[in-house]
Amino acid sequence: MDDLVIRSRRVVTPDGVRAAAVAVQNGTIAALLPYDAPRPAAREHDLGPVALLPGLVDTHVHVNEPGRTHWEGFASATRAAAAGGVTTIVDMPLNSLPPTVTPDALSAKKAAAAGQCHVDVGFWGGAVPGNVKELRPLHERGVFGFKCFLSPSGVEEFPPLGLEEVRPALAEIAAFDGLMIVHAEDPSLLAEPTGPTYPEFLDSRPGSAERSAVEHVIRLARETGARVHILHVSSADCLGPLRDAQAAGVPITAETCPHYLTLAAEQVPAGATAYKCCPPIRSSANRDLLWQGLADGTLTCVVSDHSPSPADLKVPDFAAAWGGIASLQLGLTAVWTEASRRGYGLADVARWMAEGPARLARVSGKGTIAPGNDADLVAFDPQAAHVVDAHALHHKNPVTPYHGHALRGVVRTTWLRGRPIDVTARPYGTFLQLGAR
Repeated sequence: MDDLVIRSRRVVTPDGVRAAAVAVQNGTIAALLPYDAPRPAAREHDLGPVALLPGLVDTHVHVNEPGRTHWEGFASATRAAAAGGVTTIVDMPLNSLPPTVTPDALSAKKAAAAGQCHVDVGFWGGAVPGNVKELRPLHERGVFGFKCFLSPSGVEEFPPLGLEEVRPALAEIAAFDGLMIVHAEDPSLLAEPTGPTYPEFLDSRPGSAERSAVEHVIRLARETGARVHILHVSSADCLGPLRDAQAAGVPITAETCPHYLTLAAEQVPAGATAYKCCPPIRSSANRDLLWQGLADGTLTCVVSDHSPSPADLKVPDFAAAWGGIASLQLGLTAVWTEASRRGYGLADVARWMAEGPARLARVSGKGTIAPGNDADLVAFDPQAAHVVDAHALHHKNPVTPYHGHALRGVVRTTWLRGRPIDVTARPYGTFLQLGAR
């Protein structure tokens, strides 16, 4: 007898959306059956027209604990994730203190997170000046890859790599078939904003800075053979070089984020620094080209880059405010709202937000509804609507550019390994490691 059977007229599978029954045993998907197939189970749910999606995998989350837990912490971040249909996050190596650039720092982060996680959690390591010797030990401890910045990160304890420092890090990572994930902006093409408004901030971080950095990374990936991933592509200027490199067999992939796909520079209200992020939200015409990059496979992932901060750091001056978007709980509904308007379906969203990120980070057993995978599942009502209230979110600080936005789609239930997540109850998320189930 199965532990659980969930039936839906709209199960999102790797082969498309169809009526099906998902049978769960011991936390894994035991079978994918016709909708009406008899299947004895201890518990059964029939969702009817409510869709069943794979749990989302968000590989770009800044939890910030320990050290900046008043910005965000594992308890609040994973509650937000579960409420938004995200069942796996991979935590960035900054803005925690210490940053995750040594095995000891990784141990400190795991100790801080222990017993707090409502979803499964993996960790990225960091590549910073002088820590090449730490990369292999971190890899052996199970981090999913290594993040570096080519421009200042915004926190002094996580400095950027100069181009002459990227090559030895990539060579070391290539030696153990690791992955480097890159914040790609060319610092020589960035400037300080000339004033406090959004247009002045946008001008200070042009698309040409992203393109230049991406071209440098492509060259180094080609020369070293290292697998490389470009984070949070905001500028469509990057798409041409990425397409050409991918067609030539360079091992490079790229992602974008909900805010670049759903928001536009023309719509940023005066002084609304909840919209500030680096690289910045660009024009609506640029946004259209990013959607084309998703459609043609140049961009393979949509992940949150959830980078929250307290409200007092979001002063109404775009030159001075902290840059980061808080959206972990809202990514699915924000993307679905825009994707459905543009004619994309739930299978596309699941590919971009679950299957693609799981494949990128090589997170085992996640990302698709398929026998043998973890029973990480989301009941998602694609027709329901809601208006975002920042104060009702689980994020620690009620700051998000989506406040007051009408979005389409509501998460009804999120299951982690076959168990419905109750964010008011004791957490049972686990730590994930590269290559382990």
